[in-house]
Amino acid sequence: MQRASRLTRELSLLATEPPPGITCWQNERLDDLRAQILGGVDTPYEKGIFNLEIIVPERYPFEPPKIRFLTPIYHPNIDSAGRICLDVLKLPPKGAWRPSLNISTLLTSIQLLMAEPNPDDPLMANIVQYKYNKQLFLLNARKWTEKYAGQ
Repeated sequence: MQRASRLTRELSLLATEPPPGITCWQNERLDDLRAQILGGVDTPYEKGIFNLEIIVPERYPFEPPKIRFLTPIYHPNIDSAGRICLDVLKLPPKGAWRPSLNISTLLTSIQLLMAEPNPDDPLMANIVQYKYNKQLFLLNARKWTEKYAGQ
């Protein structure tokens, strides 16, 4: 019951006061959400629209939602299955999830990760260019954005 009332409240807030560049809505069930994040200005993802899937577990808010990209993205912290390496998406002790966090906060954190990758905690080890050849990384990320997230 707590999950349903909290999710309803969060979705209502996301609909009326969404974070800039982020939309989120209920898909087929209350625990199955979709979101879109617009690529940030002055990032290789600019002008891209990235779709995400959010699965809310039974124990939410005591357990973080499972969030993954449905749109392919060239990013060192996001793998080819769309999984995201971000501490707020994991439970302690390895993660930083807290019940006080919400879906809006998580989506904003993902948007920030898109703008500022963490090269020291890569999920995609083959995307080391971010650290060693940033121009090549930016070129590849822009190509992927045009190909998969272009409007």
